[in-house]
Amino acid sequence: MPNISSKAHDMPASPIRKLVPFAEAAKKAGRKVYHLNIGQPDIETPEVVRQKMQQLDLKVVEYSNSEGITAYRDGLVHYYGSKNIALSREHVMVTTGGSEALVFAFMTCFNPGDEVIIPEPFYANYNGFAVMAGVKVVPVMSQIETGFALPPIEAFEALITPKTKGILICNPGNPTGYLYSQAELESLRDIVKKHDLFLMADEVYREFAYDGAQPYSVMNLAGIEDQAIMIDSVSKRYSMCGARIGALITKNRLVMAAALKFAQARLSPPPFGQMASLYALETPSTYFDGVVEEYVKRRDILVDGLNAIEGVMCPKPKGAFYCIAQLPIDNSDAFCQWMLEKFEFNNETVMMAPATGFYSKPEPGMQQVRLAYVLNQDALRAAVRCLEEALKVYPGRTK
Repeated sequence: MPNISSKAHDMPASPIRKLVPFAEAAKKAGRKVYHLNIGQPDIETPEVVRQKMQQLDLKVVEYSNSEGITAYRDGLVHYYGSKNIALSREHVMVTTGGSEALVFAFMTCFNPGDEVIIPEPFYANYNGFAVMAGVKVVPVMSQIETGFALPPIEAFEALITPKTKGILICNPGNPTGYLYSQAELESLRDIVKKHDLFLMADEVYREFAYDGAQPYSVMNLAGIEDQAIMIDSVSKRYSMCGARIGALITKNRLVMAAALKFAQARLSPPPFGQMASLYALETPSTYFDGVVEEYVKRRDILVDGLNAIEGVMCPKPKGAFYCIAQLPIDNSDAFCQWMLEKFEFNNETVMMAPATGFYSKPEPGMQQVRLAYVLNQDALRAAVRCLEEALKVYPGRTK
C-alpha cells in the first residue's frame, strides 16, 4: 500500500473539532452540551441577506471571475472606505473564505522553508496553512499576565533570520480577543520596513471591538504599502460562516498578480456566497450596534464568571468573541475530554478547545482553554456554573 505524503502526515488535526466525537456521544447519552469550542455565532444573519437570497432567481449558476464578482469587489472598496481604508478594485481579490486568502498569501509570498513569525497563542489553522505552503512558523510568545499584548519588539528582532520573510498577526485576535493598538502596529511597521518583510494581518473580527476601542488596519500603516497584506472574511462579521467568502487585500501589484494565478487554478469563489456577501454590504449599522452590545454582555458574563472561580485567570478581551482562560488543571486536552466523557452537572456539560492547539508546541497551553462566547446569555451563565462545579471534582486539579 502506498504511503501518504509527508504534508498529509504533518498536517495538524483541528483542536477545535477533534473532540466532536466525544460531544456527540455525550448528546447521545442525553446530556446537554454547551458549545464554547468553536466560533460559530448564534447571531442571526442580516435580514437583508436572507430576504434577497430567497428572491434570487438564477437560470444558470455560472463561474465568476477568478478574482470575484466585480460588483462585490466594488462594494468591498466602498465598505473599506467607510472604515477609512482607501482601496481600489485591483487591490481586492475575493477568496473562498479567509482561509483560502491566507493560503494564497503564504504560497505567493513565501518559498518552502521560509519562516513567518507569529505571536502565540494563535489561530490553530495557521499551523495547517503553513504546512500546506511548506512554511515554517516561528512563534513569539505573548503572556496571559499582560492580556496577550504584543510581545516586545526586541523579541521579534531576535527571531529574524535570513529565512524570515514575514510577520502574521490577527487583530482583533483569535484565540485571545486582544486588540492591538496603533502604537503596537507601528512598531511592527518599523521592523518589517527595516528587514524588508511582509506584514500580514488577519482582520476578520474588525467589527467586534469593545469598551470604546477602535481597530487600526495594517492597510493604514504608512511606508509599507507594498509589504502590507490584509486578510478578511464575511464569516463572523455577518454571521455567515457557511458562505465561505473572504478577501485577500494588498496594494502590491506583483503579489496580487501572482495570487491571481492560484485563484485561476481553483476557478472561482462560490457564486451563491458572493451574492450573499454582496447583499450583506447593505446591512444597516444598527445591526452591528445590537450585535456588539450583545457580545459585550456575553463577554462580561463569561469572563467575569470565570474570574470569580477560585484558581481561574482570564484576561478581558477588547475584541472578537474569544478568550483564553488559565485553569487549575494538569492537562487541558485531558480535561476537555473528561468534561464530555465523565462529567455532568444537572445533566449538562461544556465543550471547550484545549489551548495546546493554539501554540506551536503544546506545553504553554497545558493549563489553558479557549472559549467562544457565541451562545446566549443564559447558556453562558449555565456553562460557567457547570465549569465551576467540574473544577471542584476534576481528578487532575492542580491547586
